[in-house]
Amino acid sequence: MYWLIAGYNTMPREEKEKYDIEGIATVFRNVMFGMALIIIVGYFIANLAESPNIQDYAFWTSMAIGIPYLLIKSNSNKFKLKK
Repeated sequence: MYWLIAGYNTMPREEKEKYDIEGIATVFRNVMFGMALIIIVGYFIANLAESPNIQDYAFWTSMAIGIPYLLIKSNSNKFKLKK
């Protein structure tokens, strides 16, 4: 389901062949799972500590770290194929 990645689905076929889409998709998967893990752990810690603010901190921390990392890593030249 690579067509769900924004920008990739609108590229012409010649442009798509210049990128390692499997590598990009792997980065997306790993970052999304990492962000989800931080949010889930924050939820359980918030319940144990009886402090709902911890859940908010976990959510915003995962967003503040995950989104920039995802954008920088997926747009790097690492995934551009050399022909």
